[in-house]
Order: sequence, then structure tokens, then C-alpha cells
Amino acid sequence: MAVQPEVEKKSLVQTILDLADDTFTRITAGIPAGEMRRMLRGEAPGRPNPRLKPHSETFLLHIKPTYYHESVTKFTHTYRLGLLSTYLFFLETITGLILMIWYAPTPERAYVDMIRLLSNVPFGQFMRDLHRLGAELMVAIVTAHMVRTYLTGSYKAPRQFTWFTGVILLVITLFLSFSGYLLPWDQLAFWAVTIGTSMAEAVPPAVVGEAVNLLARGAPDIGANGLLRFYLLHVLFLPLALFLFFFVHYYKVVHFGISLPSDEEEVGQDTANKVPADRRVYFLPDVMIDEATFLIGFTTLTVVVTAFFFSAPLESIANPQSTPLHTVAPWYFYWLQGLLKIADKTIAGVIVPGVLLVLLMAIPYLDFNPSRRGRDRRVAIISGVVAGIVMIILSWMGTPQYAVRGAPAVEIVQELMPEEGMGPVREIGYKHLPLGTFDTREHPQSDEAEFNEVLHEFEAAVAAFEEEDPSFRNAYGLLKITQEQPALKRITWEIYWLSPEGKEDKYVRTFFLHRDSLYWEQYGLKDFSFVREAPAEEQ
Repeated sequence: MAVQPEVEKKSLVQTILDLADDTFTRITAGIPAGEMRRMLRGEAPGRPNPRLKPHSETFLLHIKPTYYHESVTKFTHTYRLGLLSTYLFFLETITGLILMIWYAPTPERAYVDMIRLLSNVPFGQFMRDLHRLGAELMVAIVTAHMVRTYLTGSYKAPRQFTWFTGVILLVITLFLSFSGYLLPWDQLAFWAVTIGTSMAEAVPPAVVGEAVNLLARGAPDIGANGLLRFYLLHVLFLPLALFLFFFVHYYKVVHFGISLPSDEEEVGQDTANKVPADRRVYFLPDVMIDEATFLIGFTTLTVVVTAFFFSAPLESIANPQSTPLHTVAPWYFYWLQGLLKIADKTIAGVIVPGVLLVLLMAIPYLDFNPSRRGRDRRVAIISGVVAGIVMIILSWMGTPQYAVRGAPAVEIVQELMPEEGMGPVREIGYKHLPLGTFDTREHPQSDEAEFNEVLHEFEAAVAAFEEEDPSFRNAYGLLKITQEQPALKRITWEIYWLSPEGKEDKYVRTFFLHRDSLYWEQYGLKDFSFVREAPAEEQ
């Protein structure tokens, strides 16, 4: 009797179900629908374990361990900082590619493209804010990941090279963020990068420093060549370098496993890859669900913060002829700026950072203590805490609050209505600035409560500087607000004082505030206002 075709042995419904299950198994790279149901119910896998097959059949799971030690899956062990660092890099890649569509790296187009992106492109501001916030978070989280690794002693054998590649990734992350700092082509970014690249000149000998500086800028000063160089670094060379070292780093992490809590191992032993069967947590489905849930929650929080609380700044267009007061580096380089205030550029900008980088890479090779337990590593932990405190102090020294102060009159106006950024006056807005002349000697008041606070700050600032600076005597200030045009208010700050010679000096600074300033403020711009110094004859 001839063998009947398979379809004749089964019902049509069963044939369709088997075909659907076969298709599902192919899509999931080896997990049948029944096994997927057991996974979702939290049931143990069968034997042989079909949940391991996707690790050999697919690329994404092929690079993931099939199972973990249950101790390393606890959130408080790693805080998932490594996972988060990787996720943020891919988030930055996606948002960066989207932003590239509306951006051209030329001085003529860069700032105009930023304005167009913020004002005319749907979700353009949101995408830029998300990219900027992601960059800030990536620097912070990669740093926190390194700190956690150091404090838990996870850099010890056999993970010395893993730590080394992690330090390289931290350096690339810092320069990846810094290279993107220039791209908006506004005043803050232009001068921060100009000051940052000028440190290259301090590389000895002088001929080498000049060559490095010229290579970084593409010209004696930052311009079209420098912007293009930073753009290519940001979108091509640094991401490629990060990809390379990331996969080397990740391979080492998978190869040696995530280090266990120090109390679960004997001193000098490493048993991360020797996981007993009863302490295994398989990636599918437990770890995958935990990581996916964590990333979904993190993404939701990031989107909410971006939409309602965070706005990437954009100052005036870059002007090589005007240096803004109190130009600062990005926050993660405040410590370097603090060093530059107290030491020579060559020492603070080249030698000290170079020595620190070498020491950071060499930590696993300098620490001969085999124990990872905190009670056995008091010297290492105390040294790390002291180094962290020093970095915080240097970072504070890198802010304008330390050892940087202009003339009293300039500082007063800068505090209330800075050349770049918002300040108290711009925050009030066009409509709530009453016309008139307000004299600090008369303790002026108006019908606007917020404006009265500005007047009080103005009066207090004049008094404070008069008390601190003996060359700033008998000082008083005038704030004049006039209607220059139907939609334009003129704001003039006049500050008078007696010099040590007894002569009355005068400082005048004038701003023009447009009625539509609030429209521009919502896009993170300073406010569509103009500023000029008073001519010498007016002073």
C-alpha cells in the first residue's frame, strides 16, 4: 500500500497549526510556541533545553551568555551601568543620524540649521534635547560604571585588560561628547572648544604643540576646517573607535564573566564562569525580561525629562571677535579648567592629565593585593575616595565662582542680564518689564512682583561690590527701560562709582528686548535680543 502524503494523515487544522508552529520556531531561532508559553508562565525549561538554541542561531543572542550566576543578576550588584552605557550609545547613534539630516558642518549653515531644526522641523527640538541629554548621561554613567568597578575590585585578575579597554572607552566617550560640543556653532561652544584646543599648544616641544594645535583646528583659529574636523570626529572616527573597543571590552566581559560579590569567593579565586546548575539564571526569559523592563522604564523617564524639564542651550551665533564673559568648558572638564587656574598650561593641561590617564590604566597592574573584599582594600578605597574629592574640588575651581571676576560693574550686569544665557531679567519676559527709570539709591518698586525682585538683586549687588572692592566707592545704579519701537524695548544699565582718584566713573550696557522673546525662549535660544556696549562718548 502506497504511503499517503503527510497532509492526508492529518486534518487541515492540524496541518495549519503545525505549519504555524514551524514558522514560529524559525522566527524565534529554535523556540517552539509551546516552549514560549512555558517561558511566559515561568516554568523550567525541558531537557535538552530548547532555550539555548537561539544563542547559536542568531547574532544578537550569540554574543550574550546563555546563563548568569544568580548573584550578578541582582540590580544592586552592577546597577546595570554597563548595559545602560551601551544602550545610551545606540540611542545617541539613532538620534544623531536623525539630526544629521538637517545639519551641514559649515560656519554659514551650522547655526542657521540649528535654528531651522528648533523652529521648523517637527519634533526637532525634542530630538536635539534627547541627543544632548543622552550625551550628558552617557558621560556620567560610563564614569559611574568605572567607579563601581574600582570600588568592588572587579579590575583584578583575570580582568586587567578588561579594565584597560574600559578606560579607553571612557576617554573616547569624553571626546565624543566634546567633539559634538562645537557643532551648534554658538558662542559658548565656539569659545569652549577654542580654549580646549589651545591646550594642544602646550605639548612640548613647541614645534610639536603647534603642529597638534594646527591639526586639531585645521587653521590657526577655529573656522570652517575646524568645524569639519570636529564633525568628522563626532560622526565617524570616534564612533568607529568606540565600536572597536566596545566589542573587545564586551568579549572580555563575556569570556571571564561578571565578577561575583567578593564575599562569595575565596581570596585570590575567580569562579564567575563556574556556575552551579542550581544557581544559574538563563538569559531567556528571565534576564532578557529584566533588562527589557529596565530599559523601557529608563527610556520612559528620559523622554519625560526631555519633554518637560530639559532644554539643550543655544546661545548667540559664534563670534570670533567677541569673547563671552566666564566661558567654561563642558562640566566633565571643569576639573581640568580648575587645574589651569593654579598651574602652568603645560603642567596642568598636558603632564598631569597624561600621568593620571596612565595611572588609571595601570591600576590593575599596580594593585598586587589579591583580595577584592572592602575590609582588605582600605588603602585602595581611601585613595579612590580622596581622588574623587580632589576631582570635585578641582571641578568647583573650574567654575566662574572661583578666582574669576571682572570689574564690579561688569559682574553686576552679567549676573542680572548675562550676554549669553537667560538671567533674571529675560526670565521675566517682555510684557512684565515696566517702562521707567529705577535708581538703586531710591529703593525703587513697581507693580510687577518679579521685577521688584530684580531691582532688589540689583541694589544688593551694587552694595555688595561696594563693600568688597575699595576702588568701587559711592556706587549706585540706574536701570532704564524705554519703548524703542512698538515691539522693542530698550534696557540700559548705568552704574556710577568713584575711582580711587575721586573721579566719577561710569559703565553703560544696553540691550534690546523684542516682544517675541518668549517665542524664542521656548526653543532654548537666549531671547532674540541685541546687546551693545555704549560708545566711549556716552560713558
